[in-house]
Amino acid sequence: MRPYRSSFVAFALLATLAATLPLPARQDAPPPKSSAPAPANRLTIEVTGGDANKPVENASVYLKTVEEHRLKDKKTEVSVKTNQDGVAHIPDVPLGRVLIQVVADGWKSYGHWYDISDPKQTISIHLERPPKWY
Repeated sequence: MRPYRSSFVAFALLATLAATLPLPARQDAPPPKSSAPAPANRLTIEVTGGDANKPVENASVYLKTVEEHRLKDKKTEVSVKTNQDGVAHIPDVPLGRVLIQVVADGWKSYGHWYDISDPKQTISIHLERPPKWY
C-alpha cells in the first residue's frame, strides 16, 4: 500500500505546482477590436458650391433607399451633415438605386437619384445660389 501513497503524494504535489503556474495566451483567440473598425461599404459625398467651388459646411445630406419586395417595400432613410471640408460619409449603404438630397442655408436644394455600384464610391455635388427676389 506504500507505493500508491507515494504516487498519490507526488501527483498532488505536481497538481499544486501546475495550478500556480500562469497559463499561456490562447492562440486561437480573436485579435482585440480596434476603436473604430472601417465599414465594408461607405459612400462619400463631397458638397461644393458657388463659382469658386468652396466646400459647403454643415449641409444636411439625406439618403433614401427603397428595396422592392412582393408584399411590402422596405424603405430606409439616413441623414448626415457635412464637415468643414464639405464631406459627408455614409456607412453601410446598400448597392443599387438611392436618392440623395442636400439642403444647406443660403443654397438651392438638391436632389437626384444615383446608382451605387461600387462599395466605396465618391459622389461630388455642386450647389448653386438661389435666384434673387426683387
